[in-house]
Amino acid sequence: MADQAVSLSTGLPYPLGATLDERGVNFALYAGAASGVTLCLFDTSGAQERARYTLTQCENGVWFGRIDDVKAGAVYGYRVSGEWAPERGLRHNPELLLLDPYAREVVGEFGKTPLLARVTAETYDWGDDAPPCTPWGETVIYEAHVRGLTMRHPEIPAELRGSYAALAHPAIIAHLQMLGVTAIELLPVQYFLDEPRLIDLGLKNYWGYNPLAWFAPASRYWSGRAGTTPLSEFRDAVKALHAAGIEVILDVVFNHTAELDAPGPVLGYRGIDNAAYYVLNGHGEYENWTGCGNVLNLSHPRVVQLVMDALRYWVGECHVDGFRFDLAPILGRVNGGFSALAPLLVAMQQDPLLTRVKLIAEPWDIGPGGYQLGQFPAGWGEWNDQYRDAMRQFWLHDGVNRALFARRFAASSDRFQHAGRAPQASVNFLTAHDGFTLRDIVSYNHKHNLANKEHNRDGHSHNLSWNCGAEGPSDDAGINTLRERAQKALLATLLLSQGTPMLLAGDELGHSQQGNNNAYCQDNDITWLDWQNAQSGLADYVAELIAIRKSCPALTAAHWWRGAEAGATADVQWLNPSGDALHPHDWDDAAGRALMILLAGDLLILLNASAHQLHFHLPAGSWQLRLASTGDAQTSHKLHDCRVAARSVTVLTRFDGQE
Repeated sequence: MADQAVSLSTGLPYPLGATLDERGVNFALYAGAASGVTLCLFDTSGAQERARYTLTQCENGVWFGRIDDVKAGAVYGYRVSGEWAPERGLRHNPELLLLDPYAREVVGEFGKTPLLARVTAETYDWGDDAPPCTPWGETVIYEAHVRGLTMRHPEIPAELRGSYAALAHPAIIAHLQMLGVTAIELLPVQYFLDEPRLIDLGLKNYWGYNPLAWFAPASRYWSGRAGTTPLSEFRDAVKALHAAGIEVILDVVFNHTAELDAPGPVLGYRGIDNAAYYVLNGHGEYENWTGCGNVLNLSHPRVVQLVMDALRYWVGECHVDGFRFDLAPILGRVNGGFSALAPLLVAMQQDPLLTRVKLIAEPWDIGPGGYQLGQFPAGWGEWNDQYRDAMRQFWLHDGVNRALFARRFAASSDRFQHAGRAPQASVNFLTAHDGFTLRDIVSYNHKHNLANKEHNRDGHSHNLSWNCGAEGPSDDAGINTLRERAQKALLATLLLSQGTPMLLAGDELGHSQQGNNNAYCQDNDITWLDWQNAQSGLADYVAELIAIRKSCPALTAAHWWRGAEAGATADVQWLNPSGDALHPHDWDDAAGRALMILLAGDLLILLNASAHQLHFHLPAGSWQLRLASTGDAQTSHKLHDCRVAARSVTVLTRFDGQE
């Protein structure tokens, strides 16, 4: 291929990526350790290279130039020259075609053809779209997967199932509105790859935690309809969800890339500037605080710039309402340790665009000091695994006293009540994509992950689950009643706790993954929600709980519970089954399996985690039954007393009737 350098004209080092204007395209690539960069242009299919251009301009490590008459749809890649010295972190090889980190669309098939970038220019009419801007105190999150949520929905046309377009289908939106959730949190939709190991096993990366191009929507979730693109279809989904009052939060992975460990593929970052993009030890080897083979070097200013530019793109150009960050301590690592004042976290905290959206951390990674629950900056939410574990143990086992239960129920003040943080910082959850579903928590004592082809070695073994008497599906009426009670009790606890609740999609349907607690590679009926065989009445129960939550000021206010204050109604009171305030010994009694919680003076929650029916003597006033976690005869309410079935919750509200 003949060199075409004379066709270059003076370009600009900013913005990075390929920037289209009315005359042509400006190309800019950061490659700080390179001795040369060649831009390669291809035909629109990416199959045939048309020309090469040597970028002769370089400022501050950015190689750039512009080419007139290049239009939208052009396909390009880079060859980067420089030292090959892996012991010093240098891995340049001009024989390799490399993907632009700022690619807006990826062309090619991994493992068969080079992965290249396409120049894009997609305008979009947002009309009167406006973000719902739901306050944290009113937020209820629904974690979902684009394919898992929509692949088996009978009302969605087959050609749309599993796509961004399916998210915008009236059937999905109606379900979300019926539940009353305020935000859908989508598993990764940024362009990602299947790992070579999974490809060899005939499996796929279903969850999407293997990113490559952070500006490109994953094309695997595009319907392929004429006149649409992955980006336009994603934008349509956001617009439709906003019109329904539902925020869109993206699960994003800025902790590693799909280039994996040293033997992994060289696709872009490693060949462009390996030592800038990745954390290396003194021998040029990759640190692996993610478990995925590499760690992004988020102390490097150009990598911080990349992440910030990507986040701003999704907010500014795609109108998303927030982000959940996978393995988020990586964002705050400086010289190996974690700091809330790390460069990226500080940049995000001051950014005028990002400060308007929700930021949520998964506050752990596998590096040194990797557990950072409660240590993220004010304004962030954090997944609270201590809430998850305490509530599972309280309802399904023992060993959780009332003091620990109350601490977790009240937004884990021991972790979050500092540095100006609000109770909504605790993102409470019982289940998430990673682990058992709610139905499986009460149906399996052990993981059943053989479908993952890892001999059942993968996934957590400490699940705090209980099969209620039989492993897996059962025809026993007693076991199924117990499972229903436990599911509903857990859901009631989640949705009536202080903090921000997160519901896993499908838990309201009784979805089971057949005991698989690590279904990251199961793009099939194991993970796709079975809408037609949903557990009867469970979604309506969840909807009622969310409605109760929204009506209770103690659960939506952005301040910590204070208990009784002079001249004011107590936001929370903790009572024993006799209706008396809990005594010191009541709090510490590990055998204490029941209590009442009175919120804002008029919402009374009766919890019975014991194996026996219990009688509760209600506080003074007139009470009416609002919701019970079982419909069987073991739960009943008369005047000042309420009989509550084993392992269940009953909710009552005060009314102005006669005692």
